[in-house]
Amino acid sequence: MGSLVVAQEEERSVTAIRDEPGFGTLIEPYRTELLAHCYRMLGSVHDAEDVVQEAYLRAWRAREQYDPARSSVRTWMFRITTNACLTALTSRSRRPLPSGFVAESDPLQPLVPGREIDWLQPLPDALLDAGDPARSAVDRDSLRLAFVAALQHLSARQRAVLILRDVLEFSAAEAAEILGATVISVNSSLRRARASIEAAGAHPDSVNEPSEAEQRVWIERYMRAFIAADIEALKQLLAEDVLMEMPPMLNWFVGRDNYGVFMEWVFDAAGTDWRLASISANGQPGFAAYRRTGETYALHTIQLFTVGPDGITRNSVFQDDSVFSCFGLRYEVEP
Repeated sequence: MGSLVVAQEEERSVTAIRDEPGFGTLIEPYRTELLAHCYRMLGSVHDAEDVVQEAYLRAWRAREQYDPARSSVRTWMFRITTNACLTALTSRSRRPLPSGFVAESDPLQPLVPGREIDWLQPLPDALLDAGDPARSAVDRDSLRLAFVAALQHLSARQRAVLILRDVLEFSAAEAAEILGATVISVNSSLRRARASIEAAGAHPDSVNEPSEAEQRVWIERYMRAFIAADIEALKQLLAEDVLMEMPPMLNWFVGRDNYGVFMEWVFDAAGTDWRLASISANGQPGFAAYRRTGETYALHTIQLFTVGPDGITRNSVFQDDSVFSCFGLRYEVEP
């Protein structure tokens, strides 16, 4: 009887996937999980959305080739999507953050733009729709900026293997099937990828952060100090080895005192009249900063924070229209 039930379910799956309306219903629940997967692979929200669309088109064209005896629908979709990512990566450079790309700078060094570089982009949490049941399948720790930035230093194949095995928890055999590789080659790539990620201290399993609510409290205190242009209050919220970077600028630096020196320069250069709006991205808290310009406040930066047990350990500051557009923010707000 059990074999009959399984056979009937497989027959229904085949019928659904070969029927256009049924096919869409069958694969749509994986869209959020696949978007997160493409983002980890590519480091770009726009590229990830494009590749997910391409993968769904490929799946629709190949729907009659699906064989439930060989793999589940989820594995089949990840095979199509992963290979679409690998194809995309053949013509794209890696997307770094400044701290993994150039040497540390002095906090008072003039800002040096690196606009020709394709920088890592943050992924707005809003794109992982709270109303989507698949959202629960997305490992938020594996979306942290530090981890995604570390992935960029791996080869495309190593990146795929690490994500499939350690994030998505596919077996070695499943990962091999997805990649069209052998189990031996998958295990070899995984060892090298793990060593690289662990050397960078960026593996999701090593994340040691306060609860989401506690992190938001830290950032709300930071926002109040920022609005007040209170440098000492800001410094009290920072870990001693805090890192600040600000793509597309090449500048980055480490240390609470350096951070304070830079913020003094910011308030001297850009004024002390700001409006802030809370955001979240990559499972991390942050805010959009609006600077007073004449009669309105203009969108100036998006700032995304990493919070550790001893305070803020990292502030990644983005000032780029392509990043702003991902968040759907207004470019000006009234006083």
